[in-house]
Amino acid sequence: MTSALPRVGVVGVGALTEGAAGRYDAAIAELDDGRRVVIRVPADDTAVPELAAEVRALRALTPGVRGLLPFRAPELLGEAGIGDSRAVVVDFLPGYRVDAAHLPPGRGAATSLGASLAALHALPLSIVRTEGLPVRTPQQVRTDTARLIDRAEATRRTPKALLSRWQRAVAADELWRFESAVVLGGAGAASFLFDDIDGVPQVTGLLEWHGLSVGDPAADLQWLASAPAAADDVYAAYVAHSGRAPDARTRERSRLYAELEFAKWLIHGHEAGRQDVIDDAVALLQSLGAGVAGDDILTDDALDVDDAIALLDRMPDASPVAVDTSMQTDAYDPEELSLWITTEQGDEADPAETAQDPALADTAPVAGGRKRTSAGATSSDAAAGAAARTASTWHPDEVSTAPIDLSSLDSRADHVSDADEEREAERASRAAFQRWASSDSE
Repeated sequence: MTSALPRVGVVGVGALTEGAAGRYDAAIAELDDGRRVVIRVPADDTAVPELAAEVRALRALTPGVRGLLPFRAPELLGEAGIGDSRAVVVDFLPGYRVDAAHLPPGRGAATSLGASLAALHALPLSIVRTEGLPVRTPQQVRTDTARLIDRAEATRRTPKALLSRWQRAVAADELWRFESAVVLGGAGAASFLFDDIDGVPQVTGLLEWHGLSVGDPAADLQWLASAPAAADDVYAAYVAHSGRAPDARTRERSRLYAELEFAKWLIHGHEAGRQDVIDDAVALLQSLGAGVAGDDILTDDALDVDDAIALLDRMPDASPVAVDTSMQTDAYDPEELSLWITTEQGDEADPAETAQDPALADTAPVAGGRKRTSAGATSSDAAAGAAARTASTWHPDEVSTAPIDLSSLDSRADHVSDADEEREAERASRAAFQRWASSDSE
């Protein structure tokens, strides 16, 4: 610590719970000048490249770049060698996080997230290129996606129906007509920090910068698949604050990327020789395949000018929104894929946590959706299950681009309530933008 930040005194040190699958050792320190800083050290060799990428990304965020963003990013304060590894020191950003499954609809957290992502995607591409960070064209993104599907097929454990669904999506030229932008590379809702401003939650900071690159903006929206209640409002705010023409197929591609996270999990298990991971991934893929049987990623509806205007018109009225702040944390915990995997109502499964492969994805499924707060507390599986059950009361449209909700893939409701039917009728009138509900309902 003192070698990374010379000429400063440390007056207090405490553990920082990151919940990053044990890939980092982290601590928070109090300095004699009143500052609070975070020290991070890779726990093993697999985390070293990710931390190095984080350092490069934070260096690219010059004061001028930071002035373009409506939220804060950690400032790189120093580095120091520790054996064969390195310690990185950044300033501490206060705030709380909200998992996607807990994200409430309406003006507040949802709309602030959409506006924040739009601001990030509006950054000049030169910011990334100057620092030598990855830059991918739409064709390169498409090629990489096709290769990932080929790798999933090579495991011989991916359902053929899913492979055909994904391959049809890759083959559809219309799906890949987008403008590359500065992206986070798939960071989720839990990477953002919130604070209550006038009683309304607003994004005040962003963690997880290691995926900073030029690529497909849809990659940063794939987490909407785990936030059925708030997805429409997030996307409405995103379009409203975007300075670019709406991308007709953003949500279809983000749906595809969300589904492919399960394929990445399978590939990780296959290449690591982890039978437990393979079995978990196969079960998830089979349930997913059953839930989307007969549907295609690419729908007949596409976004046009009238759709964009209609979406902007439905921006929610300003009103205080209640938000679950039980996840208050200062942790750098990546979005967990387990948020997309809900357990059946009343079930309290507690499978063992499994490791992730950073080369395959920014996140890996962690059974139970456990998260640790800065105080060392762990949110229970019951909390994640409660969020899933809350989300399941929201009635979906039956379309191929619906969010992934594996808790309901095994059974479909024979009927819905009058209130749900009214909600469905209302949502059906919202045209192409109303395609992000869960694929089934309990």
